[in-house]
Amino acid sequence: MDLPDAPVPVQLAAADPGSSPLESGSLDSLATPQDTAATQSGANPKPPPGVPVDSDGNPVPLENRQPQRILGFMPNFRSVSGGAKPHPPGWNYNFVVATRQATDYSSFIFLGLTSLSAEGLNEHPSLGKGADGFYAYTWRGFLDKTDGTYLSAWLLPSLLHEDTRFYALGHGHSIPMRALYVISRQGVARTYGGSQTPNIAGLGGKVLTQVVSREYYPSSATDFSSLAEKFGYSVMRDVIFSSIREFYPDIAAHYIKKHREKLARLQQPQQP
Repeated sequence: MDLPDAPVPVQLAAADPGSSPLESGSLDSLATPQDTAATQSGANPKPPPGVPVDSDGNPVPLENRQPQRILGFMPNFRSVSGGAKPHPPGWNYNFVVATRQATDYSSFIFLGLTSLSAEGLNEHPSLGKGADGFYAYTWRGFLDKTDGTYLSAWLLPSLLHEDTRFYALGHGHSIPMRALYVISRQGVARTYGGSQTPNIAGLGGKVLTQVVSREYYPSSATDFSSLAEKFGYSVMRDVIFSSIREFYPDIAAHYIKKHREKLARLQQPQQP
């Protein structure tokens, strides 16, 4: 069974040239009153700033819109809504996105949890246990995370002109097809021109991160099997997060529409 090509982007709504595409809010904030009005009246009002539109100027369906944060917490800065035209990639833009991803507060919470887990499971006995062990895991984990982000999201994509952002396939395809699509994005990226290409920047960044880590991990933690395990974990984590990015808009849109229906019922005049 052949996988579909990555979604072809179309035009965004006109917006202030000085505004940043990274300033959009969550999916909930994109569920605007204009959406409801357009649905009820059939009109085509100008979408609010930050809401992507299709080639006819209509807002991208709610179930295809990627929020900047999933559940208001998980960063989703490197995803593109299905059918929307993203900001053109480049050295400066890629650096801004990578920096925001690497320094987001949620990344440090995740780092603390993974470091606590690694210390508890004693994954690298040479790093020790207790508070000293937790510190040893934490600063090394921070370097792993930061190296990987800048290599995979900034340096290599900018050098190779690869766009490693996640282009959601979106609503309208079967769940198995979308799941296979998510997995395939580990090996497939886009060129700056929009064509599909091997994901050399994304996978190469993961490999280089493990190579660099040999400089600050003890020798017992830098053998081939240990580095391969870390590489595999990185790929698995990306697949899991990309799966959440692919399917979250459907779930959020379902509950938003249910909430709208409930409000509409409550606003209906009571029958005498």
